[in-house]
Amino acid sequence: MNKKIKLFLICVAIPLIVGLISGFISRNAMSSFGELIKPPLSPPAILFPIVWTILYILMGIASYLILTSNATPEEKENALSVYGLQLFVNFFWSIFFFNLEWYLFSFLWLLLLWILIFNCITLFYHINKTAAYLMIPYLIWVTFAGYLNLSIYLLN
Repeated sequence: MNKKIKLFLICVAIPLIVGLISGFISRNAMSSFGELIKPPLSPPAILFPIVWTILYILMGIASYLILTSNATPEEKENALSVYGLQLFVNFFWSIFFFNLEWYLFSFLWLLLLWILIFNCITLFYHINKTAAYLMIPYLIWVTFAGYLNLSIYLLN
């Protein structure tokens, strides 16, 4: 297999695996989520895995574009470190929210995630504008998730 294709597949697989493991850990807690009072604009449950899969693929493509860019090794390392950190924070949000039902803490954790995504977009933009643009839907979704998270905290 071509090295570039292999690297591309690894870059896409990493966020997908992170999401898959986090979702697997949280799967049994979804029944209690169904019993919560939800705010207006709450999407149907089936939408969440679809949206997250698309976002994880876009993240993976973005990371590939950074990794294969002509940026200096230091720029790549800095940008990909923030990328990795936001993936780490993303992984734990669903555990805090669904498994532990720490709704306020989860909202604050989501604010941290939002800041990390924004920083990641900024760093990516200076290296590869397309990579930065691919991260924008993720930031928008996390903003919406913040609305849902805070609303659930306030309503329950």
